[in-house]
Amino acid sequence: MKGIAYLGPQGTYSHEAATIWGRLTGQDLFLACPDLPEVLAAVRDSRAVAAVLPVENSIEGAVNLTLDLILETPELQVTGEVVLPIHHCLISRAGNLAAIKEVWSHPQALAQCRHYLAQNLPGVAIKPTTSTAAAASQAQQRPDLAAIASTFAAGLYQVPLVATEIEDYPDNKTRFWILGQGTPKLPGPYKTSLVVAAVANRPGSLYAILKDFAEAGINLTRIESRPTKQELGEYLFFIDCEGKATDSPLKDVLAGLKNRTSLLLVLGSYTCNGGADYER
Repeated sequence: MKGIAYLGPQGTYSHEAATIWGRLTGQDLFLACPDLPEVLAAVRDSRAVAAVLPVENSIEGAVNLTLDLILETPELQVTGEVVLPIHHCLISRAGNLAAIKEVWSHPQALAQCRHYLAQNLPGVAIKPTTSTAAAASQAQQRPDLAAIASTFAAGLYQVPLVATEIEDYPDNKTRFWILGQGTPKLPGPYKTSLVVAAVANRPGSLYAILKDFAEAGINLTRIESRPTKQELGEYLFFIDCEGKATDSPLKDVLAGLKNRTSLLLVLGSYTCNGGADYER
């Protein structure tokens, strides 16, 4: 049986997002992959039924590699999304803060807990790792070491929680796209993701595209630009908007844009945040 591919190792936030998607769609098999290109390749090569990729973080912004990889894999569609609250925890077998000699984690997690570390573990050695899960694995083996990871990873690696929700920004969230070849039937509301490019790089070219959405009363929830990688100053625009691409008024807007854009690619229409307020 085929599972859901995610960026490994076990215990990453991507793994947690994959388990949430699995609960929503009735799947309980998962495939850890070493990098994002391999996550997509697992679905493309029929080793997995879906791929989970981080697309944006509320603090760090867009995951540009994910956006680029999606353009390189047009045979796959965005079939869903999971918005995961990111709560960093300090986990260790040390028993107390005074016994901790080193703190390990992914550089992003370390940066997002900078104030906590400065106030509670001044002078303790900080070491970056390839993932929060890799840090949790090390904390399982060494009692003098602490890791910054999720409660999901702490439970998986059976490392005690020393402190919870130590992130500097309490509303930190990561949005994951689910990619595959079939959109599951989940309740709405719906969202559509697409990529557009203006016919020419001239004043008002982006406005000429966006005004159609405004005039139709369609809310845009995200706009992200990426270089075309062909000419300096030329950009593609990733747009998320409310509604389904096959339903009016969005259907009519997209039809009108076909002759006024050099590229119009619908990445997928899917249920917002899995269509559920899931329990973590």
